[in-house]
Amino acid sequence: MARVFSGVQPTGDIHIGNYLGALKQFVELQDQHECFFCVVDLHALTVPQDPTELRKKVIQLAGLYLAVGLDPSRVTIFVQSYVPAHSELAWLLECMTYFGELSRMTQFKDKSKGKENVSVGLFTYPDLMAADILLYDTNYVPVGADQKQHLELTRDVAQRFNNRYGETFVVPEPLIGKVGARIMSLTNPTKKMSKSEEDEMGRISLLDTPDKVKKKIMRAVTDSENRIYFDPENKPGLSNLISLMSVQTGQSVDEVVAQYDGKGYGVLKRDLVDVTVSTLKGIQDRYYALSEEEIKAVLSEGAQRANAIAEKTLRRVQEKMGLR
Repeated sequence: MARVFSGVQPTGDIHIGNYLGALKQFVELQDQHECFFCVVDLHALTVPQDPTELRKKVIQLAGLYLAVGLDPSRVTIFVQSYVPAHSELAWLLECMTYFGELSRMTQFKDKSKGKENVSVGLFTYPDLMAADILLYDTNYVPVGADQKQHLELTRDVAQRFNNRYGETFVVPEPLIGKVGARIMSLTNPTKKMSKSEEDEMGRISLLDTPDKVKKKIMRAVTDSENRIYFDPENKPGLSNLISLMSVQTGQSVDEVVAQYDGKGYGVLKRDLVDVTVSTLKGIQDRYYALSEEEIKAVLSEGAQRANAIAEKTLRRVQEKMGLR
């Protein structure tokens, strides 16, 4: 069975865009592949974190993995820092990566722009991401547009290692998600909905109350035309609401447009509130039914499984490089 690896940072608030664009697909993938889903806490350290808040967010994200429908008897759910091989392999891969390759990473340019002090970790973290993937002989990595460049680097480094030392790593392939699940900010619909967005009105968090959901959707940016049609370039706010309705109900964009033709934005927003609250209710019910002890037990078992595989890969790499 082919292997899939993906990870999410335990920072900010996991939102409906994360769910519809990634986590929902994770649930579908567990029926088709051997899956490893990681809470990538080491990646979070590229910028300063409050230790207490980070521990809380790690448990919360793991709980949401379970609440959206991931089954720990079928997938491996674990925390990155619980598996030391991630850090060790990252250093070995850094020694195989060229400075120019990392300096061309778009995300580094974006996140470091205008900042006087930037951590070395922010510069080298694509190698940690490569280690995450390569440790598990991963065949497929679910990626969005913002991560394609990092996966290409992972592939380049894996192939370079294999050419220099002999076949060692599986070279992973991208697994492109379903089109139409890219959810934009409610307050700035030209930008993707973000966990780290300062304006919390721009995102619907998976743990938002019904009142918060209603407030955010009813205040979502649209336009003054009050005609319903899908046009992301000229009507990004309305088009985002149509997309949200489409991916949650399973209707096509055209079907949503036809349903609300002539009814105005208010009707669409009110119905979207009901649909979204319903989507979140099942997730929240399962999440709040979990105890912290249950979540930690899943993470402990997952770390044991992940360690057993990662250690073998690391040992193989060390031997090829003359370290053992």
